[in-house]
Amino acid sequence: MNVKRVTEGISFSGEKMKKNSLFDSPHLFYDAYCLLPGQSQKVHAHEGSDKVYYVLQGTGRFTIGDEEEDLGEGHAVIASAGVKHGVRNETQENLVLLVTMAPKPS
Repeated sequence: MNVKRVTEGISFSGEKMKKNSLFDSPHLFYDAYCLLPGQSQKVHAHEGSDKVYYVLQGTGRFTIGDEEEDLGEGHAVIASAGVKHGVRNETQENLVLLVTMAPKPS
């Protein structure tokens, strides 16, 4: 059985948002995205793949399509295939997201 302790996947980079792989298969990925205050993931889209963000720690400002909303711990949001999406940490606290995407982009 492939088991991971999520907290072991939490690490940050002073340069930019850090993506830490927890699980990776031919069908999906499951990562911890770690953003220090002021860091962001630029708005982008994936044709043919859905992405789900789950806020584990902190608060993120999410852009999904034409909407923008601050989401805190315990919230999840989906960016359906082809929909522009991204996240910013505009707080003074660290932000940790669990992110899964399927099917895995090529």
